[in-house]
Amino acid sequence: MSGEAHVLPEFRQDLRDVGFVQDPYAAYDRMRALGPLVWWHELGLPCAVSFAAANAILRDRRFGRPPPEPVLHPDRLAPFYAVEAHSMLEMEPPRHTRLRGLVLRAFTSRRIAALGPEIDALAHRLIDALPAGEPFDLIPAFAQAIPITIIARLLGVPESMAPDLLRWSHAMVAMYRPARTRAEEDQAVAAATEFVDFLRGYIDRRRSEPRDDLITHLIAAEEDGARLTSDEMISTCILLLNAGHEATVHSIGNAVATLLATGQYRAPATEALVEECLRIDPPLHLFTRWAYADIDVMGRVIPQGTQIACLLGAANRCPRHWDAPDRFDLSRIPRPNLAFGAGLHFCLGAPLARLELQRALTVLAARLPGLRTVGPPRYADSWHFRGLEALQVVAA
Repeated sequence: MSGEAHVLPEFRQDLRDVGFVQDPYAAYDRMRALGPLVWWHELGLPCAVSFAAANAILRDRRFGRPPPEPVLHPDRLAPFYAVEAHSMLEMEPPRHTRLRGLVLRAFTSRRIAALGPEIDALAHRLIDALPAGEPFDLIPAFAQAIPITIIARLLGVPESMAPDLLRWSHAMVAMYRPARTRAEEDQAVAAATEFVDFLRGYIDRRRSEPRDDLITHLIAAEEDGARLTSDEMISTCILLLNAGHEATVHSIGNAVATLLATGQYRAPATEALVEECLRIDPPLHLFTRWAYADIDVMGRVIPQGTQIACLLGAANRCPRHWDAPDRFDLSRIPRPNLAFGAGLHFCLGAPLARLELQRALTVLAARLPGLRTVGPPRYADSWHFRGLEALQVVAA
């Protein structure tokens, strides 16, 4: 942001501070008290921290995902960024419009809704396998197992691939962390290479042996004579797995922790409850945009070529948008929140994530009504992907 950065109020907070990672919301309150836009020194970016500011940026087409000028990456990172080059998350119209339209022809709301009974059956099966009367970690045993299994079934990938899919997903999403390490970069490149090689072969087999799965439907999707290329299909499958899986794992884990802590665990998992869980502790806390012009946001000019961070976790607790925003309130009249973003890049998998969360919470409370935590929840050392490293519980 060059010299203009100093026009914004400056905020300081160590991204790796344990207290901040475990509970960033007090820091967001301090940040928001400085104004709707602040300069976060350690992050090195201007940040939108109010709901109005973040929502305006996400919906303004003058802000976009790709940088206005190409960014040069070291050759060693080429396999990872080759996947990014064909990801709709990193595109703007007209290419984004074409790709998202084709994907939506395969990823239909009817197809997603039909997964409800499968999610229920899977949740029951996972609970059947839990140790009776003994503490267990809800994250790998339940929260992680549901979305990875469902997305594997949706894509048509063998469920036996789940360990590889999890490993590849964890390694690749680490590339979005601020201050990532060289080791994380190397692991992401290796994961991207393995994932692409697997999907390329699998897509080729589906061309000759079509099935009733998402990959087959992606192959068949066509609009005005245009089809997805193999590279676009590969990047789309990776995006659906990485973004959808990671977000849903965190949504389930965070929601259960919230419901247990607030005494609302046995409340019916209505749409209002799901939205309040997503609002108060969303799975993603940071989403960036680039300014393609000099743009006025809340009375501050964001210069062309500036990258800006929308802090979704801060925006979802903005007191100008919600009364008592730190209170988990099931009587709250639902209002739009930014858990899945907004605008052009609103999360494609949001309907599936909401369905999985609602069905998983319903089955869990019905089968394990006496569930309680054993010790405090522990959040992973990944601030902007807000998710539990472990949630030790016992079915009383």
